[in-house]
Amino acid sequence: MQKLWAPWREKYVTKDIRHNKGCVFCRIHKEKKDKENFVIVRKEYCFVVLNIYPYNNGHTLILPYRHVNDISKLKKAEKLELYDLIDETRTLLDDVLQPGGYNIGCNLGRIAGAGYPGHLHFHIVPRWSGDVNFMPVVGQTKVISQSLQILYKQLIHAYKNRH
Repeated sequence: MQKLWAPWREKYVTKDIRHNKGCVFCRIHKEKKDKENFVIVRKEYCFVVLNIYPYNNGHTLILPYRHVNDISKLKKAEKLELYDLIDETRTLLDDVLQPGGYNIGCNLGRIAGAGYPGHLHFHIVPRWSGDVNFMPVVGQTKVISQSLQILYKQLIHAYKNRH
């Protein structure tokens, strides 16, 4: 079995989020500052945002507007839209980044690695052959080859061309 090591995220994952003022995802939803918060798509029940602490270029989060902490608490319409957005986002990332594969899933609970366990969110992490090298393990540095701003513009452009 291979392991995905991400030591550069330790400080983020283990920080005490009680010091934050409210839920970051609820704040992003309410602010409606999509460009500043890297919101790619807003639908009726859910939205897509670039992760500002990415494992890889194109790491996105898909989440409901409602502040729920478990899949079982989602309404049927939210579940359907969430799944559709996962599929739509993966297709969008295919168009823009052409990765070789994806890790798609969610972490339910802090012990499972959820940085924000109170607000359910799914991760889509594009993967490429050789995307993990010595830098994160030895140098505790993750090299992301593209800025969030440039990627955001590309994804918005691709999304608008699809709709």
